Amino acid sequence: MKHCCALLFALLIASWTPLAMAEPGIPALAIADNDSGGQTWTVSIQILLLMTALTLLPSLVLAATSFTRIVIVLAILRQAIGMPQTPPNQVLIGIALFLSFFIMSPVLTEVYDRGVEPYMAGAIELEEAAAAAQEPLREFMTGQVRETDLAMFAGLAGDDGYDSPADIPMTVLLPSFLTSELKTAFQIGFMTFIPFLIIDLVVSSVLMSMGMMMLSPMLISLPFKIMLFVLVDGWGLIIGTLAASFAV
Repeated sequence: MKHCCALLFALLIASWTPLAMAEPGIPALAIADNDSGGQTWTVSIQILLLMTALTLLPSLVLAATSFTRIVIVLAILRQAIGMPQTPPNQVLIGIALFLSFFIMSPVLTEVYDRGVEPYMAGAIELEEAAAAAQEPLREFMTGQVRETDLAMFAGLAGDDGYDSPADIPMTVLLPSFLTSELKTAFQIGFMTFIPFLIIDLVVSSVLMSMGMMMLSPMLISLPFKIMLFVLVDGWGLIIGTLAASFAV
């Protein structure tokens, strides 16, 4: 519950500055008189911003956490084994989600300690809490982003460079981080694909040498790939490698 609260606070508040700068105390609904003598209900801008931020929450989880790298590597692994539907998508997303919570746990704890807990205790204002909660998330993304990707998006934004990581705007850091995650995921996926590709090549060569042209190599290689993956404790290796790849 603590980490869920920290994640929501970091993604909805720290990454959305209009919410942090909104003036408190404005009611959610207001009554206004119209020209015909009737009354209309109006919704305050804070509620509209919050509803918009909630719709963007899945995108923020994809863009600002370790979820993207994990789910792409797992999808490539499933394709490399030769079982496009096993494990099913729900299982892969569940693994990626809870592994992301494990990897992001220190970051979320720091977000909670710096921003959520002081704000709920009334020690700091919302804007100050949002700025404090943003820093651990920024440090995590800065530690994973490539300098080339950061320089590319900084150039597209018209900036020459930044003196420190704190000067990087979130509008530049988020796409840079996501691009770097895609590159890293495909690199890990490529290295994962090689052993299974070798098995397919060996099986295909053996079948061709035996003149068994009509027999699908995938049908023969699939049990060998599953056996190899189980013998080397493949799930432990993949998940352990993914978790260790986020160490700064």
